[in-house]
Amino acid sequence: MTQTQVAIVGAGPAGLLLAHLLDMQNIDSIVIEKHSRDHIESRVRAGVLEQGTVDTLVDSGVGERLKREGLVHHGLELSFEGRRHRLDLHELTGGRAITVYGQQEVIKDLIKARLDKGGQILFEAGDVSIDDPVSNKPSIRFRHNDELISITCDFVAGCDGFHGITRSWIGRDVLTIYEQTWPFSWLGILAKSKPPSSELIYCNHSRGFALFSMRSPEITRLYVQCEPDDDLDEWPDERIWEELEMRLGAGDSIRLNEGPILQKGISSMRSFVVEPLQYGRLFLAGDAAHIVPATGAKGMNLAVADVRILARALSEYYSSGGTELLDGYSDACLRRVWRAEQFSSGMTAVLHRFPDSTPFKRRLQLAELDYITSSRAASKVFAENYTGLPFDY
Repeated sequence: MTQTQVAIVGAGPAGLLLAHLLDMQNIDSIVIEKHSRDHIESRVRAGVLEQGTVDTLVDSGVGERLKREGLVHHGLELSFEGRRHRLDLHELTGGRAITVYGQQEVIKDLIKARLDKGGQILFEAGDVSIDDPVSNKPSIRFRHNDELISITCDFVAGCDGFHGITRSWIGRDVLTIYEQTWPFSWLGILAKSKPPSSELIYCNHSRGFALFSMRSPEITRLYVQCEPDDDLDEWPDERIWEELEMRLGAGDSIRLNEGPILQKGISSMRSFVVEPLQYGRLFLAGDAAHIVPATGAKGMNLAVADVRILARALSEYYSSGGTELLDGYSDACLRRVWRAEQFSSGMTAVLHRFPDSTPFKRRLQLAELDYITSSRAASKVFAENYTGLPFDY
């Protein structure tokens, strides 16, 4: 039987960053991941990093490539009624910004850092189960390379995403689930084409929402609102480009640069939070604990905030035996999580077309967007939330 101080289930941003932060404190950990390394390093997910996330990665020594290749944005645009309105995030927040850098690139950087230091990541681990999470010595059992392995540890970190298994080990009489399914989905594409703008453009259009983003100066990441039951076969490339061109709808000042579509997929829109985020010696972080609508670009950033708190709490425990931060982990995370849920839900509500929309509701959306873009106070609130609240929030 193998022993470690912290067993981490899931090699996404939460699990890998937690392992890295613990290693900086000389706290031993083992990361268990059900997928292959190639799979998680190639999976295209989030790409907008808050200022605090960037600072965390740079300060912990895994941000060299991020600083070199990440696209720093000092503003973004909101488009509605055929006009684009720029919000200067940098000026409104006293110097904060966002950086476009794909989640898969963060994963690559963290895996390299982990393996370069001799840390363990057990890829393609299956049949994972947790024994005695409320005891002082929980254990994890799983199958790896056709061998049944058991790891005894002090703590288990459940960082295995929304579809992971760790959340299921919290007693049903303890766990409360809050969720909402939004009545639309996003069709996302990755295209080899020059982005239409140097900054993100969020569009409210009578035909539905669209988002114009990028992954590099030559690769565009685009999203278009679609029906929740749509099939990719209903969206040939020609229709996608036509729909995006119409929804950009900002006159002749900007045009799409059509190019080969490299990837495309449809994602549902969901809000999901569980409480508490801890159960005995089991702690949930990232998507295992909460999902936010992608509109607000908060998913990976919340995962980073979670594990910063958890790493600090574990450091306190191993340095002094104190449990105050561990005991307060769930409350500390959830305050930020619910703020992010509120902001992301608000963005989703004001930018999308709803099945029950009426002319009255449409005018309410436009009035809210006009207020955000014309009132400095409203713009400042939006910018503070979008670039990320301080980690002490």
